[in-house]
Amino acid sequence: MCPYVCHVCSYIAIIYFFTTNVAAQGWINAHATFYGDMQGHQTEEGACGYEVFKEGYGLATAALSTALYQKGAKCGSCYEIKCVNSPSCKPGSIRVTATNLCPPSNGPQAWCNSPKHHFDLTEPMFLKIGQYKAGIVPVQYRRVHCVRLGGIKFLLTGNPNFLLVLVHNVGGAGDVTSMKIKGSKNNIWAQMSRNWGMNWKAGGGVLTGQALSFKVTTSDGKTLALNNVAPSNWQFGQTYQGKANF
Repeated sequence: MCPYVCHVCSYIAIIYFFTTNVAAQGWINAHATFYGDMQGHQTEEGACGYEVFKEGYGLATAALSTALYQKGAKCGSCYEIKCVNSPSCKPGSIRVTATNLCPPSNGPQAWCNSPKHHFDLTEPMFLKIGQYKAGIVPVQYRRVHCVRLGGIKFLLTGNPNFLLVLVHNVGGAGDVTSMKIKGSKNNIWAQMSRNWGMNWKAGGGVLTGQALSFKVTTSDGKTLALNNVAPSNWQFGQTYQGKANF
């Protein structure tokens, strides 16, 4: 107790909260493996909906275990990973984007099963922190800010009765928790629903013949409205880029 200097008590409380909060957001224990070869092989659509080279994520990517993937909610999030407590470790750390699911499996080495925290890396990224012969290494990880060039991108797919929007190249937190869409004719924001991965579905028609605007909210609570991203003559299978990013 500090009856004669209450402001000191408050200051100590603030410092205690700050330090414990920072500790809570520190490094978390996990493991990492790798797949493919030095060129990578995931050119097909992964569980997040991304084609990693087409969408610009490249080899600095990872498939997340079930516990980290969270049914697609963490697609697009970014992580710093370092190898620890193994003679197979190399110094330094890497930064990767979550682009896929490492599916659960059977057997004693089911690294991607819940509740384990695990990263399946491309071979080039694994070799930056661990030796090839190890195959699997203990790591520590933490969430980091995603740095993206240019604005948020939206790939429009579907048919005249169904609009699906893949949101990617998202900076900041990287993982999207809410999407809204607005057509230029009605000027009303409509809530979209997560269909799978980072694909979001628009209900009530596809808003053909209208310029499309999007409102994106990420897991840190930040929201960005991007107006008239797609022109009124937009087409399925095309990607449209907003003018801003987090």
